[in-house]
Amino acid sequence: MKELSESRVLIVDDVKTNVDILVQALRDEYKLSVALDGHAALRSVEKSPPDLVLLDIVMPDLDGYEVCRRLRASELTREVPVMFLSALEDVNDKTRGFEVGGNDYLTKPFEVLEVKARVRSLLKAKLYADAVREAMARDLRIAREIQMGILPADLGAATKGTGLEVRALIEPAREVGGDLYEVVRVSDDRVVVALGDVSGKGIPAALFMAVTVTVLRTLARQIAEPDEILRRLNDELAEQNPRGMFVTLQCLVFDLEHERVSCAGAGHHQLALVSPGRPARLACPSSGRPAGLFPHNPIDRETLSLERGDTFVLFSDGVSEAMNPDEDFYGEDRLLAALDTVSGATPDETVRRVLADVRAFTAGAKQSDDITVLAVRYRPLNA
Repeated sequence: MKELSESRVLIVDDVKTNVDILVQALRDEYKLSVALDGHAALRSVEKSPPDLVLLDIVMPDLDGYEVCRRLRASELTREVPVMFLSALEDVNDKTRGFEVGGNDYLTKPFEVLEVKARVRSLLKAKLYADAVREAMARDLRIAREIQMGILPADLGAATKGTGLEVRALIEPAREVGGDLYEVVRVSDDRVVVALGDVSGKGIPAALFMAVTVTVLRTLARQIAEPDEILRRLNDELAEQNPRGMFVTLQCLVFDLEHERVSCAGAGHHQLALVSPGRPARLACPSSGRPAGLFPHNPIDRETLSLERGDTFVLFSDGVSEAMNPDEDFYGEDRLLAALDTVSGATPDETVRRVLADVRAFTAGAKQSDDITVLAVRYRPLNA
């Protein structure tokens, strides 16, 4: 936590006498900035966000209420404490000051000792809150590293010599998230691939994601078919699930000896299939409900023939439900159109194309959900 003397206080008042009094009172204890009107205050804040704003209300052009309202509307300054210093002493004026986001209100003429005491109190609270946020951010970064470490690290090694090429990408909406993917080499000619989306976000979703990946990895090595893998996974998760969380999943088992792939879904949307000479299309509908809610999940499987050049694209809701500033969804039709432009591309190119198209569509809108894309291309070595 930084020293109190390193705190910066912005004094905003259009009366130079008031500014001089405050500067004289505070200059030996804190770093100070001064603005003589509301617009100058906002420019100063944008250039160097302060730790506290001492804000007059009655000023030309832009009053203190509007300055405070704009500070609260900005993500950069919404946590910066604001203390109003004003000659307006009616209770309605004070109430309005708190309604627009003020932390304290002191009427003029003020006692310097009282101003100094309140400034010190607000700054100490701010420094403590900043320290708590920094500690939480550090813990979340560590949690993120652990979470990413749970996912398969070397997809190339998992599919080497099988004729399959795999690339995956995951971007949590927060520091940690609930999306997952898995690639398990069961034998020389059998590979299990899965992608999932845990309900919720943050630490609870990350913990449930870690449990899901661990159980899924074990079951993939024991069970031959994707529907049975998901049914067993569902029962394991549902057995001890006090918060009622769940995960949607798409699971594929590649049988390379017989050139076929079996797929099953638990509450997850269809995957996209890109084949040479054909438009991209949706495949493998999900028959079961999300895993973890109730035991005995009815899940069926579908088996498809594998053709050279087939690319299977699995994705989470963060792709299809990504929103632009007008709150329109990206949708599956846009995804298929994007995939049509990369037919025959490598899995890495496919994943990057999808991500770029989603980003272009959202046009800078805040990411509301985790984004995960996984592409598997089949190119048999002996063909």
